[in-house]
Formats: sequence, C-alpha cells, structure tokens
Amino acid sequence: MSIVLPPLYAILDPEQTKGRAVERVLRQLLDGGAKLLQLRVKALAPRDFLTLAREVRRQTRDAGCQLIVNDRIDIALACDADGVHLGQEDLPLGAGKKLMGRKIVGISTHDVDQAREAEKNGADYIGFGPMFGTTTKDTGLSARGISMLKEIRAAVKIPIVAIGGITEQNVQQVWQAGADSAAIISDVLGAEDIADKVARISRTH
Repeated sequence: MSIVLPPLYAILDPEQTKGRAVERVLRQLLDGGAKLLQLRVKALAPRDFLTLAREVRRQTRDAGCQLIVNDRIDIALACDADGVHLGQEDLPLGAGKKLMGRKIVGISTHDVDQAREAEKNGADYIGFGPMFGTTTKDTGLSARGISMLKEIRAAVKIPIVAIGGITEQNVQQVWQAGADSAAIISDVLGAEDIADKVARISRTH
C-alpha cells in the first residue's frame, strides 16, 4: 500500500518519558496533532505490552492518528494497529508483509544497499539513520549524516523516515535533504510541553 507520512513521526517509548505516565504523554502527543505514532516497547511482558497497545490503539483511532507497532507483528495484529516497523534483525520483510496483509510494513535501513533491498522487497517506507547519533538507542552505528540521506533519497522512491539525534533545531536539514518524515524522540518526549512541541515542529515543515 502507499503511505503518506506526516512531517513528524512520533514515537511513544515508555522508557523515554522522563518518569511521566505513558497515558499522559500519549494524550499530549495526540493533543499536539500527531498524525502517526510508533509504539516502541522493549521492557514490558507481552501481556502488558498488548494491554498498553490496545489502549494506545483506542486513543489514536479516536484522534485520527495512525498507529505503528515497533518490532512485534503479533502485538500489531492483536491490537489492530495500522502497521509494524521492523529492524534488520527482526523477521524478514517478505515474511512480515505476508503476516501483515494489507497493513503498513516499514523497515530500518542504514545504507544505500539496505534501502534498495527494502524497496525491492515491498517495504511501504524505510527508516534511515542514525542521522546525527542518538542517546535513546545503542545502535553501534556511526552517524550517517545529511549527505548519505541525500544518497538514499536519490536511490529509492518510497517514503523515508529519518531517525537518530534529530531535534527541533536540526529537523529542517533532514526534511530539505529528502526525508518525508522525521522521527524525534528525546527532544519531544523530554519537552516540558509535549503538545506544544509537536504542534510547533509540525507547523515548521
């Protein structure tokens, strides 16, 4: 399926909410106008992950926001998410697409070859990074930078979500280099007023 990505690819990660309740942070993301949200959970038991995912699904649906679940196809299907985002070490893209049917399947990429492979195998969009390095995930990868993002943009036609060290201050560079959307985690989830931050970033595109 073809997907139109909003300028901001919001990510809700319970480990990055600075001690604030996940439900409150979710509400603020949606109040700020987030149109697509990825739920990224690493530390919850599957049953608790699903309970959270179903609540996030309910609220995102009410707000007209698409929901993508990170890594877990089973959780994505069980909560009726709009799609799943896979990493290079997760189930292969082809298997993911078969399981997800007509839903969205995105995949993380870190170089031109992976990006081309993802497009060839039917990814609906690719994540690309880390752009500037990141403190929210130990990727073991060096920062890719703007010039490599431009190479990726020239190599594939499918939408690109840039991720890794992106902030309100540098997001314009990422959009101008060809990213359709920017995933911003720390700068958004650490903001004093998350709703205002989301609205402001979305307006500047």
